[in-house]
Order: sequence, then C-alpha cells, then structure tokens
Amino acid sequence: MERIGVRELRQNASKYLRRVVQGESIEITDRGRPVAVLVPSKLTGLDRLIAEGRVRPAQGDLLDLGDPLPLPEGAELPSERVGRARDERWPLSSTSTPPRSSS
Repeated sequence: MERIGVRELRQNASKYLRRVVQGESIEITDRGRPVAVLVPSKLTGLDRLIAEGRVRPAQGDLLDLGDPLPLPEGAELPSERVGRARDERWPLSSTSTPPRSSS
C-alpha cells in the first residue's frame, strides 16, 4: 500500500482517487504519522442511493400494511387481465400450456 502525505493528496487528489476507484488502497499520513486509508467503496447501488439521501431504507414489515384498497367499480384485477390476454392469445386446446418457441 502506498503512503502519501496530506499535501501530496491535496495537490493530486484526482490522480489518487482514480487509483482508488481502480482498486488500490492508499494510506494518508500527516507529518509522517498515518491518519487515514483511502479504500475503494464497497457500497451497493442501493447503499449509495441511501448514503446520498436519494432514497430512504424501508421501515416496518410489509405484512403490516393492512388490507388492500378496494378496486374501483368495474375494474379488474391485473391477474385477471393477464389471464384474459393469455386466453385470447392461446385459446384452450388439447394442451394447456403456450406453444414453445423453436429457437
């Protein structure tokens, strides 16, 4: 691991950050004494969004949401609509599954 001083980091921050992004770790010293280590971030995409304040982590239990809202008059469930579309595309015949593609 390379050791650099605070002044060197300040003067060439972009250079050292590029190296860290590529996977290197760099130890930072102040008057020869180690004070920090720059290491590549291990945040996932979601962790990064949370850290940036762009999303909030989920709280509570999904099962505590309560009863679903009622459907408007005349509306159909999405599963019913998908089933109807499937039946229109592949009407019931001797087989109950859609035909397989020949790729």
